[in-house]
Amino acid sequence: MAVDGDDAELLTRSRSDPESFSTLFDRYFTALHGYASRRLGGAGGDDVAAETFLVAFRQRDRFDPGRGTVRAWLYGIATNLVREHRRIEERGYRAHARVAAQPSYSGDVDRADSRVSAAAARDGLVAALADLQPGDRDVVLLTVWSELSHEEVASALGIPVGTVGSRLHRARRRLRAALDDTNPIER
Repeated sequence: MAVDGDDAELLTRSRSDPESFSTLFDRYFTALHGYASRRLGGAGGDDVAAETFLVAFRQRDRFDPGRGTVRAWLYGIATNLVREHRRIEERGYRAHARVAAQPSYSGDVDRADSRVSAAAARDGLVAALADLQPGDRDVVLLTVWSELSHEEVASALGIPVGTVGSRLHRARRRLRAALDDTNPIER
């Protein structure tokens, strides 16, 4: 991964040499695609990842290195696009929780027990994520899935660093309560 100054230089250079933007695309597409895919599913992730770079390219003259890194700026764009797809995301979480409530059957009792336990934990987490406030969910997923620092999350979402900490604390508390006092996002 390149240093942040290199990213900012590339972005600046892309204003007069659009081809240089492709280096940023190559550098961050896979990570942004993974983040968006986990948030929205495969097809939604494809769309958001592609849209993120389209928006970033069109708005590259608006990037301000004084407000954060290129990486955080790209994640901010992706998160805003995810918000536009939020209805689909939330419907998916809720549908997943409904499907999980239906019994599954297997010939191998031990394997079935393991799968049911794992599915119950996953399904509880998915339902708990769906119940979080959208801003809290954004902070959790940017911190956990994308491994952004509090400063990068703040930059990506355009909020103070202290708000990131507050939202993360609140989300952890709600997730722990929903999952019987276990912390699925301990970092």
